[in-house]
Amino acid sequence: SVNISILIVAVVIFLLVIHHNFLSLSDFLRRELSDPSPLGLQPIDFIPAAPQRLTDERNDKEISVVIAASDERLGGAIAAMNSIYQHTSSNVVFHIVTLNDTVDHLRMWLRSPPLKNMRYRVLDFDPRVLEGKVQVDPQKADSFKPLTFARFYLPSLVPHAEKVIYVDDDVIVQGDIVELYNTPLKPGHAAAFSDDCDSTSSKVAVRGAGNQYNYIGFLDYQKETIRKLAMKANTCSFNPGVFVANLTEWKLQNITKQLEKWMALDVVEELYSKTLAGSITTPPLLIVFYKQHSSIDPMWNVRHLGSSAGKRYSPQFVKAAKLLHWNGHFKPWGRTASYAEVWEKWYVPDPTGKFSLIRRHSEAYEAK
Repeated sequence: SVNISILIVAVVIFLLVIHHNFLSLSDFLRRELSDPSPLGLQPIDFIPAAPQRLTDERNDKEISVVIAASDERLGGAIAAMNSIYQHTSSNVVFHIVTLNDTVDHLRMWLRSPPLKNMRYRVLDFDPRVLEGKVQVDPQKADSFKPLTFARFYLPSLVPHAEKVIYVDDDVIVQGDIVELYNTPLKPGHAAAFSDDCDSTSSKVAVRGAGNQYNYIGFLDYQKETIRKLAMKANTCSFNPGVFVANLTEWKLQNITKQLEKWMALDVVEELYSKTLAGSITTPPLLIVFYKQHSSIDPMWNVRHLGSSAGKRYSPQFVKAAKLLHWNGHFKPWGRTASYAEVWEKWYVPDPTGKFSLIRRHSEAYEAK
C-alpha cells in the first residue's frame, strides 16, 4: 500500500509539473505574438487569428498588371508580359483581358517554358457591355476593337485590388515594374498618366499628326457640349496606353460611369476630333481626367516608336528607357518597324504557329 501511495503522489507531482510547463509555454507564445519584433519561429499560416502585421509581412504585396490580348496581336501581349516577368522579382499577377475565342490559344501559349511559372488570370471581356456606347461604322466593322475599352472597366476586372497597372500590348518593359507601381498619386487622383508634353515626347514631334499633344487634337471644339466644358484647347494631353490606377479612388468617383457617359454622348453628338484617325478611346479619358491626374516618370512610357519605320532615338536612350511603347501603325511584329530587334528579345514563339512574324529586318534585307 505504501508503494501505491508513493506512485500516486509521483503521478500527481508529474501532472502538476506538466500543467505548469503548459501554462508557461502558452504564456510564452502569447508574448511572442504580441512582441513588436517577432522571431519568426511560428508557422504563421497555422496560427489562428494571427496579427495583421504578421500576415502582411509574410509575402510581397501583389502587383496587379492588366493587359488586353486580342488574337491578332497576341504575340505582342506575350512579349510584353515576358519582359515584365523577367525584369522583376516582385509578386506580379497578370490579368489578361481577352475575348472568348482567344482563350484556348492564349492558355496554350502561356505553357511555353519561359512563361509557365507566371501567375495570371484570363478574363473574358463581353463586348455587349459597349452596346449603345460605341458607334460602329458597318463599312469598318472589322476595325472596331472592343478590347481597347477594357481599361475603362478596371474595378470590374480586378475587383479586390486597391491599385493596378494597365499596359497596352505593344510595349516592352526594361525596368522593374514595382517602380512604376510605386508611382505616387496625389490625393483625389484616380490615375497617373504620362503627359504628352513631357521631355521625351516634346523632343520628337510626330510630323503630320496635327495637334498631337493638345486637347484640340482629340476633341471637336466646334461642338457646344465640348465648349461648355471650358477645357483649354492647348491643354497638354496624355497617353492612356500605360497608366497606374488607384481603384479605391476610381470607384469613389465612379470613373467608369463617367467614361460611359462620354462614350454615349459621342454616339449622339460626334464630339471627338477626326484628326487622330477617329480615336474614340482616348477622348473620354481626357475629359474625365482633365487636370485631375498625376504623372508617371516619362522614362516609363517612351513612345512613338511605332509612328514611323525610322529610328528617332539614340541606342543609348532606348537602352536606358524603362518602358518602350510602339504606339502608331508600325508595330514591332510587322513588316517594317523601328527597334524591332529589342522587341524580339522578349518574344516567345507561338506553339500553334498561328502568330507568325512578318517583319523583315532592313539590315537582313540589305545583306541578301
